[in-house]
Amino acid sequence: MEQEVLSDSLEAMSLDGRSDMHTFRLHMVTWNVATAEPPDDVSSLLKLHSPKTPDLYVIGLQEVRAAPLKFVTDLAFDDSWSHLFMNTLAPRGYVKVSSIRMQGLLLLFFTRLEHVPFIRNIQVSYTRTGMFGYWGNKGGVSMRLSFYGHMLCFLNCHLAAHMNYASQRVDEFEYILDNQTFNSKDTPNILDHKVVFWFGDLNFRIADHGMHFLRSCITSQRFNLLWSKDQLTMMKQQAASLQEFEEGPLDFQPTYKFDLHSDNYDSRLQRTLLGFNGKKRKPAWTDRILWRVKAKASPATEDEGEDSEAGSSEKAQQQASVAGEEDEELSLKVKQDLYTSNMEYGVSDHKPVIGTFHLELKKMYNTPLVQVSAEGDWSADFDAMVTYTILQPFPSSAWDWIGLYKVGFKSTMDYITYTWVKDDQVSLNDELVQVYVSKDEIPVLGGECILCYFSSNLQCIVGISKPFKVQESRVAIEEGLVPENVNGLDQAVLS
Repeated sequence: MEQEVLSDSLEAMSLDGRSDMHTFRLHMVTWNVATAEPPDDVSSLLKLHSPKTPDLYVIGLQEVRAAPLKFVTDLAFDDSWSHLFMNTLAPRGYVKVSSIRMQGLLLLFFTRLEHVPFIRNIQVSYTRTGMFGYWGNKGGVSMRLSFYGHMLCFLNCHLAAHMNYASQRVDEFEYILDNQTFNSKDTPNILDHKVVFWFGDLNFRIADHGMHFLRSCITSQRFNLLWSKDQLTMMKQQAASLQEFEEGPLDFQPTYKFDLHSDNYDSRLQRTLLGFNGKKRKPAWTDRILWRVKAKASPATEDEGEDSEAGSSEKAQQQASVAGEEDEELSLKVKQDLYTSNMEYGVSDHKPVIGTFHLELKKMYNTPLVQVSAEGDWSADFDAMVTYTILQPFPSSAWDWIGLYKVGFKSTMDYITYTWVKDDQVSLNDELVQVYVSKDEIPVLGGECILCYFSSNLQCIVGISKPFKVQESRVAIEEGLVPENVNGLDQAVLS
């Protein structure tokens, strides 16, 4: 199955688009997991059995368990939630391109393999707001990237809790927007990006209504009777920072707060300093997914008294700029297809929220930056050769490397081995560069592999080879090598 998925992906990667506009499916998840360990199966959460296969998965989690020892372990190795999503998606042809974690906040970005060389300029950032900014229990993590030349930004937030802090939640959101910056001249701030997806446990509650009315509306699925008192809806009328963000209708049950492993809203007695009382948390749509498409800039008005020739020249430049912005604006459209919760997961007191989108865009480029291939036969009996060609200029570096990956690899760092493009260079001419790989680095048992060129400056893979077969070592076979004697490289291929 992995080979079929990979072949289809790489074949699609070599085809130029037949029309100006291309449609890509984006599947988003936000879930406050309340420090729980992940469930055994997330197929329903990712809608793996849907006939419409996503191109991209963006998964934002809040309250991932962040006990000091576990957090240190998770920084050294991927956390259990990341492992689950990678193990689930990799066999289906998806690669984890990037991730960022700040204490309990985790943001994961997966893509189908054929899109990997066209996802560039990846940067991540974070902002703490909880405990006066000293502890990352609240705040936001973001990831920005270029997708076929269009700048996208994903912002996963966990904002202040409790009913009376609606204004503080808006303040925290604006603080995050002001403080998160990227190393980019054109898009240094979150709102500079063409599309921004804002999601997470935003913690906005349903104001005024009593518990009986709330539960009655939920039971009868008359959710629209609650919308006017949803705090986020109310705050959008007051805060300019929220007004450009769109959201689909809340036609699903409020996702907080549930008894664990249950579809019942909060029924537990609450412990207070004086003992227990019967006050329960009111249901609310705390978990949300919104998006913003950057508005077209207005042309500046011409200053009076300006020299007529200079004025007309500047006016022409402004008109050309506006025309370019219109073309750019029309080159990307966002349409939401689904906005719902998933009630079957009970490991947390929150239910996960799913949003699926169509991104209709004009590709700004169709060619990867680098073409890379395996030269000749490969096995652990002799040194191997990699060839690559720079197809488009980019800021290459002595720290660039080419990784050998197992077919169906999970993430950018899931390589078997790698070779430095400069240190291990054998020969070059105007078109082709050759780099060698030591036979000691090649897996003895062989397997289906691919090569990926990783740009250190761009922090992404910019070229992928076609799949090829690494042959078993004849010397190892003659010497009776058995799997338990295989070195770490071969264990990676076997796993």
